[in-house]
Amino acid sequence: MYTMNNEKIQKAFEAYGIENEITCPQVFEMSEKYSIPKMEIARYCNQQEPRIKIRGCQLGCFK
Repeated sequence: MYTMNNEKIQKAFEAYGIENEITCPQVFEMSEKYSIPKMEIARYCNQQEPRIKIRGCQLGCFK
């Protein structure tokens, strides 16, 4: 599934140097800075091959 935010997310990941994993605090920061819903960032991570792992989840949802 492609969303209009995929390009924004990809550019944000490049700016942050994200390749294989991202931390939950980084997701929250990117969400705020780039006005992208956190769940869209999570969906993007799960759609990549290989998946981008979300580490240090503040809610315990992603490990």
